[in-house]
Amino acid sequence: MTSEKNMKQNYDSSDLPAPVIIPRAEHTISRNDLDREALKVLYRLRDAGFVAYLVGGGVRDILLGKTPKDFDISTSARPGEVRKIFRNSRIIGRRFRLVQVFYPGNKIIEVSTFRQRSEYDEGGQEKVLAANNTFGSPADDAFRRDLTINALFYEIENFTIIDYTGGKSDLENGIVRLIGDPERRITRDPGRIMRVIRHAARTGFTIAESTWDSLKANMGKLDLCPTSRIRDELFKDLQGGSSQAWLALAVDSGMFSTFFPFYAELLEKDSAERKETLQKLSSICGVIDRLILEDQAVPDRILFALLLLPWGEKSLQTLQVSTLKGSYELSRKVRDLLNPTFVKLNIKKGLQDGIARCFATLPLLLCHDGEAKGKEWPKWLQKKSYFGDGQLLYKMYQEAQGGIKVSEMPLSSPKGKGSVKAEPRKRTGSPGSHRGAAFAKGVKGGVFGFRRW
Repeated sequence: MTSEKNMKQNYDSSDLPAPVIIPRAEHTISRNDLDREALKVLYRLRDAGFVAYLVGGGVRDILLGKTPKDFDISTSARPGEVRKIFRNSRIIGRRFRLVQVFYPGNKIIEVSTFRQRSEYDEGGQEKVLAANNTFGSPADDAFRRDLTINALFYEIENFTIIDYTGGKSDLENGIVRLIGDPERRITRDPGRIMRVIRHAARTGFTIAESTWDSLKANMGKLDLCPTSRIRDELFKDLQGGSSQAWLALAVDSGMFSTFFPFYAELLEKDSAERKETLQKLSSICGVIDRLILEDQAVPDRILFALLLLPWGEKSLQTLQVSTLKGSYELSRKVRDLLNPTFVKLNIKKGLQDGIARCFATLPLLLCHDGEAKGKEWPKWLQKKSYFGDGQLLYKMYQEAQGGIKVSEMPLSSPKGKGSVKAEPRKRTGSPGSHRGAAFAKGVKGGVFGFRRW
């Protein structure tokens, strides 16, 4: 490994530590691992006289032997300069502008300008994340990032990796670590708590002790984040294919009870129900992960309803509901009890209704279990608009209980007839007659009861 030399920049980063440069012979990234269009962007920026690196998750994933979902690029070029180089692009963003470069096949390469590190500056007086990001150097940009494993740069001039924060070592040792002082970084942006747990769950890495202690101590600060952001990040975690590992970390850290306070009593360390509740939740998340990894979409209302099931069985005795009236009452009760949680997570009313309806339908399906008895589901149940959602929830629940996999159980009745739809209302009157309520009866030429002059 050598020191970084001959960088094309005019930034003063003398107060930051020099990066470690990892030569091509000491890492596994090849240009063949990079997206073709991402390489085009890197070379054109370089040829225009700018510094340009592949950054973030793209570098991390390639080093881990994975195929990156996105190839993001950071450069010394300003957004306007990038826009001039790439006519097939547009500038987006308000707080910090990015350039999206478009290629055939709906492919988008995002290009950002190196950001200034004021938020990382330990000597600064600011207590919250600044609203206006300003441009900086590659070093500034690296130290401003959240995690060491996401702060690695790959450059195409000498095919080296530039490591300012020790991210390469953390990747090799399987460690998720916040850059800088964890307390300060979480205080500036509490949403980093969720990102730490997400990356640890997806990679199977261990969270650094100082980072873990800080996120547990500052868990209450998640309430300072915008509710819409918490909701979006939560569903991203549930739909990422690693919700089972995420659940274990979320429960141990206290984040799960922060989002779902109605589980706090069941998940207390000395609670007799803790082990059983965790086992049920883990089995449910295992089913969700399997479907997600098989590219089978699971609607948000089903995801949320599934997470409510162990709580409902213990706290609401949901399995005792056997009538349609009881199902309606259960749906209303769930909406009332969980309203504070729905508000805290910014769950819209339509989604709330869908969650409650799915949750309350499961006991009916378990009670009238036509498939287990080799019979059709009751006709009156098949006619319900929520039967399809309820059936999917039922099948996922059964798989979590050790039953047949959902993919092996088609969403239809045993005879393949599927859900029964209501017959369309037939038009009355003689053929060709289009008389409606707007026309006055018995009044020639009259409309809305008024006589035409």
